[in-house]
Amino acid sequence: MSEVSSPRQRVCILGSTGSVGTSTLDVLARHPGRFEVFALSAHSRSDELLAQCLQWKPRFAVMTDPAHAKRLRSALREAGAATEVLEGAAALDQVAAHPEVDSVMAAIVGAAGLPSCLAAARAGKRLLLANKEALVVGGAFFMDAVRTGGATLLPVDSEHSAIFQCLPEDRSTWPQRIDHLLLTASGGPFRRRDPATLHSVTPDEACAHPNWVMGRKISVDSATMMNKALEVIEARWLFDLAPQQIRVVLHPQSVIHSMVVLRDNSVLAQLGTPDMRVPIAYSLSFPERIESGASQLDFLQMSALSFEEADFVRYPGLKLAWDTLRGPEGSTAILNAANEIGVASFLAGTIRFDQIHSVNVSTLDAMTPERDACRSLDGLIALDEQARRVARARVAEMSA
Repeated sequence: MSEVSSPRQRVCILGSTGSVGTSTLDVLARHPGRFEVFALSAHSRSDELLAQCLQWKPRFAVMTDPAHAKRLRSALREAGAATEVLEGAAALDQVAAHPEVDSVMAAIVGAAGLPSCLAAARAGKRLLLANKEALVVGGAFFMDAVRTGGATLLPVDSEHSAIFQCLPEDRSTWPQRIDHLLLTASGGPFRRRDPATLHSVTPDEACAHPNWVMGRKISVDSATMMNKALEVIEARWLFDLAPQQIRVVLHPQSVIHSMVVLRDNSVLAQLGTPDMRVPIAYSLSFPERIESGASQLDFLQMSALSFEEADFVRYPGLKLAWDTLRGPEGSTAILNAANEIGVASFLAGTIRFDQIHSVNVSTLDAMTPERDACRSLDGLIALDEQARRVARARVAEMSA
């Protein structure tokens, strides 16, 4: 059946002005007969969201910052646009669970994206998950919401999408097939830099990723390898594996996006150019394939593919993934909150690059999550807020 004759899929993009959000819109633009933009959201980038609204004419636009929502509402009114502007975090939940929405692209960075992800899961949506923190913070609670709501959870992170593409659609067969997963990592901008010099790293240096174009927070996470640590935690829940079944290998070329080692020691890998539009297109069209806009790999022009051990001395934060997965429930949520504070403090010039890890470790050491903290959204939010307070106190001590 052609795209034009099929009902158009209504898409809600949470975090539409970020790198994943704009890449999603680029993919949608290639298939106008297949997709319809129902809602867009941003926190404070009202000018960017205005331009998107004028181009895509969504039913709703959400701005979590009220002042910027007022500004956007006024600008759309002056332009004669019919888009209705909603404001506040609760509005994200409203559009994510809207009965007319088919698919939700969850591209809000950080723990702030968890409530709207839960709303989409509980409403049984096709949930395209680019917000890894929903699983890092929510864990079993979030996966229970996916199952109870009957949602279709599709990973958008390139590594998890790669693994998903290597596995059969019948998830019940996965435990019998998988020996372990190999998440690939580029190694970031400091793969060859002397660890003793990392104290002098600037925010611009940390954000200069050699292969991917990403936001500043995720770029810093890639430089510390905390992004990969969060992906290990995410993979544990997405694929229902034990922590020891998830491993990391450095692959500087970012051509192989991840691998699945099967019980018979066969290895399945997904390859492609480092372009987020590939996993985005796959999540939008699954189980079909549509044009993504990414360029094809030219094997004749490709340099050798190389692999290296992920060094815990250079990347001490990576080890925290397995430590927290084996720790008390809620430890991964504490790690995520501490890291968000540490990265924000580094980008603001308050602490050094090498002190981000110290913030994470000292926050984990200072807290023991209560047993019931991870049984509700309110409990998770309270745990997240407590961890942020502790992390801020650590930052204040370091910068005193």
